[in-house]
Amino acid sequence: MPYNNFIRFLLLEDPNVRTVVFGTILLNLSASVVGCFAFLQKKSLSGDAVAHSILPGICMAFILFQTKSLWVLLPGAFVTGWLSLYLVELISRHSKLKQDTAIAVVLSVFFAVGIILLTHIQHSGSGAQSGLDSFLFGKAAALLEKDLITYGIISMLVIGTTSFFFKEFMLISFDAVYAGSIGLPVKGLQLILTTLTVIAIVTGIQSVGVVLMSAMLITPAVAARYWTDNLKRLLILAILFNTFAAIIGSYISYKYPSMPTGPWIVMVISICAFLSILFAPKKGVVYGMYRVFKHKSLILKENILKALYQLGEKDNRFQETHALNNLIAKRNLPLWQVYPALYRLQFEGYLEHSGQGWALTNEGMERGKRIVRLHRLWEMYLSKNLLLPSDHVHDDAETIEHILTPELEARLEKSLNFPEVDPHDSRIPR
Repeated sequence: MPYNNFIRFLLLEDPNVRTVVFGTILLNLSASVVGCFAFLQKKSLSGDAVAHSILPGICMAFILFQTKSLWVLLPGAFVTGWLSLYLVELISRHSKLKQDTAIAVVLSVFFAVGIILLTHIQHSGSGAQSGLDSFLFGKAAALLEKDLITYGIISMLVIGTTSFFFKEFMLISFDAVYAGSIGLPVKGLQLILTTLTVIAIVTGIQSVGVVLMSAMLITPAVAARYWTDNLKRLLILAILFNTFAAIIGSYISYKYPSMPTGPWIVMVISICAFLSILFAPKKGVVYGMYRVFKHKSLILKENILKALYQLGEKDNRFQETHALNNLIAKRNLPLWQVYPALYRLQFEGYLEHSGQGWALTNEGMERGKRIVRLHRLWEMYLSKNLLLPSDHVHDDAETIEHILTPELEARLEKSLNFPEVDPHDSRIPR
């Protein structure tokens, strides 16, 4: 039963499952933390450069020591990873190349050297080289229990250092100039943060490999950024997203042994980021489309109320019933938009409907009058204060009338000395 398999997976009865789950969580933990700071500093591509540049370091460490021990391979990876970031900074600072171009150059050169060394090792006949290519694409299922100690130590180091320098890292991430002006050693802090980034990437390559590690670094931060503006919550959410992805990716690999764990972890976290981009409240694409629709709907309803009020101005019979054709002719509104808006206004209590047409209620008349008032006040402001011709103020007033607050309305009226008419000699209603 699939349900029973999932329960057995969650209970971590299988020692190999425990190793893979805890290992990937520890790997993703440090990556989530430093990835947030890299994302905030707009250095997302730096992670990609480091991830591809550590391959020659791993290969050279293996050639020198002929062992696949993480305590031997990781220092080699750290050296070349850190060297790649130094070269990117050096090239972008002392040449005309921009940082993204420098990253592309360094990434491709280091990765090419790594592939050459890896090919050499594979054809060298060394009996210890088996499985070394797992660093290229990742092989989380090959994690051993002794690896968990290494990952635990590195995760504690990264999180502990980040916690200790949290305020300083926050300052240099948002405003490095201000951080320097109050005496913080910005270059030293950047050096520490860069070192932590390299350590996190070097540690995570065994899970997802050098090709996908940059996604593990940045994608959780992207997903979390759509849910919060607070840095602490951003870090927590990034960790939760990555932990969720590690568990689900491990389960898919457990359920279907032919499926690789690392790529599925990246796939799950990418889905989380995609869903966050679409559906996150306040910042998601869907919410943005809803806000635009809501604003357009508000403008349409207020334009209808304004048109009915203006039709009633001719003989001061503001609540007289008007045929739909007269309303459409007044505002030149498309019929397919008008019908839903009319019934929404009726439901909200602003309009009444009869066989002869539509009429303003008391509430509808007051709201229509206010829109007309704001329109004409703004036209007067543009004409009097900005000296615009009277035939150039209508379109701007059509836009601004829907967003003026009562406070701005009062200030506007006072600055104009309570005008009676607009530039077209139309009366400004009180």
